[in-house]
Amino acid sequence: MVNAIKGLFISCDIPMAQFIVNLNASLPASERFIVHMLDPTHMFVQPHVAEMIRSKIGEFRDQNSYEKPQ
Repeated sequence: MVNAIKGLFISCDIPMAQFIVNLNASLPASERFIVHMLDPTHMFVQPHVAEMIRSKIGEFRDQNSYEKPQ
């Protein structure tokens, strides 16, 4: 019998994958969203966390952006 699970496939570079893994690890066990790490740059996650991941990545990029002073 085949077991199928609905999810979201994420492909990214290694630093971004580590950011997502650390984000997942910071949550309580009942809220963790990574279903399976396929390799260092690909992962399968629960589909309901797509927008949360996007917003956390956006916040991370905003914090690590440099704007030249006028």
